[in-house]
Amino acid sequence: MTALLIIIAAVALLFIGYVTYGSWLAKQWGIDPSKKTPAYEKADGVDYVAAKPAVLMGHHFSSIAGAGPINGPIMAAAFGWVPVFLWCVIGGIFFGGLQDFGSLFASARHEGKSVGEIIRDSMGKTSKKLFLLFALLVLILVIASFVNVVAGTFATVAAAGESVPFGIVKNPNGPQSTAMISLLFIVLAVGYGILTSRFGLRTRYATAIGLAGVVAAVVIGLNFGFAMSRTAWIVFIGVYITVASLVPVWILLQPRDYLSSYLLYAMMALGFIGVVVSAVTGNSSFELPAFTGWTTKIGPMFPALFITVACGACSGFHSLISSGTTSKQLDNERHAKAISYGSMLIESALGILSLVALGMVSSDFIKNGAFAGAPPVAFALGISKMFGLTDSNNAIYALLTLAVSVFALTSLDTGTRLSRFMFSELFLKDGQTSYKDAKGIRKVLAFPLFGTALMVVTGCILGGLSLSQIWGLFGAANQLLAGIALMAVAAWLGEVGKNNKMFFIPTVFMLAATLTQLVRTIIVKIKIFTGAAQGQGPMWGHWFQFVFAAAMAGLAVVLVIEGIRTFAKHSAKKS
Repeated sequence: MTALLIIIAAVALLFIGYVTYGSWLAKQWGIDPSKKTPAYEKADGVDYVAAKPAVLMGHHFSSIAGAGPINGPIMAAAFGWVPVFLWCVIGGIFFGGLQDFGSLFASARHEGKSVGEIIRDSMGKTSKKLFLLFALLVLILVIASFVNVVAGTFATVAAAGESVPFGIVKNPNGPQSTAMISLLFIVLAVGYGILTSRFGLRTRYATAIGLAGVVAAVVIGLNFGFAMSRTAWIVFIGVYITVASLVPVWILLQPRDYLSSYLLYAMMALGFIGVVVSAVTGNSSFELPAFTGWTTKIGPMFPALFITVACGACSGFHSLISSGTTSKQLDNERHAKAISYGSMLIESALGILSLVALGMVSSDFIKNGAFAGAPPVAFALGISKMFGLTDSNNAIYALLTLAVSVFALTSLDTGTRLSRFMFSELFLKDGQTSYKDAKGIRKVLAFPLFGTALMVVTGCILGGLSLSQIWGLFGAANQLLAGIALMAVAAWLGEVGKNNKMFFIPTVFMLAATLTQLVRTIIVKIKIFTGAAQGQGPMWGHWFQFVFAAAMAGLAVVLVIEGIRTFAKHSAKKS
């Protein structure tokens, strides 16, 4: 019954937040349904393509979700369920939802351009360049982390003395099934895009065909798999995301994310049904303690809790998606609240569901004050246990694991496309809209394939190395990006004379938490270098973390100083 009460309380609070605070934000900022969006003003058939609200919701939700709202809350549950519950709800309503909605709205009023362009208008050209550098560093970590996760999920491991098989195999194991279904998803997406965008098939009919295709893909994948080694999958993923970031959104990004979103909705529905079933039948008991202490193995609650939960409450990656791909496909400003603010609150609900799932099996995964194991496994086992299934050999477990893997690849697709946009923006002068307007070396650097290839190759190389060295930085970098995005939107709103006071507390809090975490990382690495502390993992990993942490902290401090100057200028104008 504890699990059911937690879910009911979370859904009720998040719904109230959407109806009240979300609507208030829309009114304060002046959402205008009569205003043309960039999808129409700059329509190019490649990136600027107006999408039906349901399709864009699917793209946005699939892209921001990934594995984040499952991994983060489960790992942070070492503090107990109450702190995670409160941060998912409060963070989702007042921090994450605010950032996502604000970023989408501001980008829609800036020709669908990134947060960097928003910063240029309010904080200057230098601040824009610094932000783009910072965002690209974060995106390298995004690509590296998710390449590692997806390749590891798909890879076939050979037995001792045997070589890894290649190609289609019968009676596949879990990774081979997941790989096959994910490949079939790509084919389905292309087919859906052609049916709707080139043959004009109505969304409802195309959706029915697409969902039938999803079911067929799952059935095929459970009987026939695709086998490759981890290295081969890294190469394949690198080629795939390069192509996916360059082709028109209607042929792959929009349809793939839209169809994938139904898998995520089904996963959440299955979880909620499981909670009700367990409460009625008593198949499982909620074991997670309410509170374990202010300090655990993952560190002190401040800043560790707020860094670890990440996507379940607030994530800087969301601001890049809102202002990178979603704003270019928004067909009307009146849909912005549902697509951005609404998606964030649904993701918070998924974070709470992940927490509840862990509560069913926490004694197997929480060891010595820290989470031990793979969060997706804990999530799938917890939901399975709610239905009275006690091991991983069941269809529910297989489908839940598949959903997590599909969304990790979806976030990777979008992250690569975002890196293309921002890498080009970094080298274009004011007034230039594409590489064709640039000259000399700038034209080469702004060329879409150049930036995409450089980011993908760098990310894949890092992704092929130690995940622990990469993931250790991703959380703090991602949340620091959220603080900067909040500051950027607040500065722009102040510049155009709109209410921005709701941003001040979230901005200061996120910057304080993330800069504290980065400083702690830098200090720990210095102690390792000087021999004052022992370090696990290869020395290159410690140097990698040290250099990245120092670079991001330095860029963030400069941007914060520029932000303070901007706010001071706004205050002087009013006085």
